[in-house]
Amino acid sequence: MDLGISGKRALITGASAGLGFAAAAALAQEGVKVAINSRSEANLEKAAARLEKETKHRPHILPGDLALEGVAEKVAHEAASKLGQIDILVVNAGGPPPGPFLNHSKETWEKASHLTLFSAINLARAVIPDMTKARWGRIIFITSVAVKQPLENLIISNTLRAGVTGFAKSIANELAAHGITVNTVCPGYTDTERLKGLASNIAASTGKTIEAAYQSWRDSIPAGRLGKPEELAALITFLASEKAAFITGTSIQVDGGSYKGLL
Repeated sequence: MDLGISGKRALITGASAGLGFAAAAALAQEGVKVAINSRSEANLEKAAARLEKETKHRPHILPGDLALEGVAEKVAHEAASKLGQIDILVVNAGGPPPGPFLNHSKETWEKASHLTLFSAINLARAVIPDMTKARWGRIIFITSVAVKQPLENLIISNTLRAGVTGFAKSIANELAAHGITVNTVCPGYTDTERLKGLASNIAASTGKTIEAAYQSWRDSIPAGRLGKPEELAALITFLASEKAAFITGTSIQVDGGSYKGLL
């Protein structure tokens, strides 16, 4: 299937590993010119070398901590200056710390809000004007199945990712007439470094083994296994394509059937 996006230009944040890296690789395989962001320049260099090896495309690297004031806008503008303009924005951010409500300080909530929610808003604000002029754009937010079914011990993520979803749905309604689609993708338990961190946290706080934590996740998934980053990336790439021009304002889970709701 020709997705019609060869030559388009994409910015992917949180892309040095995991879900963001998989999204960048999948888009590059379709001929999209990509720029990738994360906090660590060293990790970005490694990711860029890996992407070039796997896809034959060398991405632009844009280090920067999106939780800091002005960095989201700076990264978006630098991406546009290197690529020409941004046609596709994929917003990914590291997950907030786990733990029950009273374990988190006001400062922890504020820091997580800047990374998870406000960076998404600021990145979108930076790219939408050019997309509107071009009358074409794709904005995709990587959130979590937690926006449909809150996950235990992840109260900050449950709260802030729901906020991103509300923002995405709202701007989807405003931008559809301009040829811009806005969607969120909702990964379930996926085999990434983030999951390793959560397993270690569970082991430390409950006395369970790391393998027991992984097994409990597998047991909760009808498919009987964890997701692969490439499976979420495939959906992202389709939503970024010409074929998905009539899909906007959606929140689609990729979770092996673990979400128990109807919609």
